[in-house]
Amino acid sequence: MKVLISNDDGITASGILAAKKAIDELCDTYVIAPETQQSGIGHAITLNEPLRVNDHILRDGSLGHGVTGTPTDAVTIALFEILDEKPDLMISGINTGFNLGQAELTTSGTLGAAIEAASFNIPTIAISQEVTRDDIKFDNGEVEIDFDFAGKMLKKLAKIILKKGLPEGIDLLNVNVPANPIDEEFEVAKLGKRMYVPIIEKRLDPREKPYYWIGGEPYDFDEPGSDGYELCKFQKTTVTPLKIDLTSDMSLLKEWIS
Repeated sequence: MKVLISNDDGITASGILAAKKAIDELCDTYVIAPETQQSGIGHAITLNEPLRVNDHILRDGSLGHGVTGTPTDAVTIALFEILDEKPDLMISGINTGFNLGQAELTTSGTLGAAIEAASFNIPTIAISQEVTRDDIKFDNGEVEIDFDFAGKMLKKLAKIILKKGLPEGIDLLNVNVPANPIDEEFEVAKLGKRMYVPIIEKRLDPREKPYYWIGGEPYDFDEPGSDGYELCKFQKTTVTPLKIDLTSDMSLLKEWIS
């Protein structure tokens, strides 16, 4: 069996190597990811400049491929150029920092890579780990995070999917692992509202022209049963079933528009 592993933190990130280590004994793994850190780029694809693929010897001595583009670019190149057949499973992650809620779902590069693979009917897992230091979320390369527990949970899910596939109507799973988990169980949770409340910081450049930084404060995860509530309040590993079809109830619109 073949598994494609990608991410948005870059080909040299610690989390992608942890994902590979977790499932190496289950299948043949192919690591194909962006050349550099691409957090927050969502499902973007590069259309106006060429892409290159560079070989990388990963820290475990195996071969990986870095794509000079977005996570979606990396998955597209993997599926239509590098791999000779469709993989049995795609894994995006392990991401440094969680990916929770509805609002940030489509801005996440981790989910962007996952959605691209799932759009081709490939069973897919997007997996992220909570961190306690914001300054390392956007680092390139190796970070000092223990991904062992996240790897263990990833291996559990990968075994099930490789054996049974995903249930009908589910295209991908969004998994979030707490920094200090209380047990080795999965909590099936719905998407909460959002991860952060946006904060805009306005500054002036040396010529007194304004410029802006977009940041945010953590959202108050107060909705029981949501991914953020279960992870942040109870330190549970959450798994949320997702589908790509965003079509809402058409009958309601037909009634409204008539």
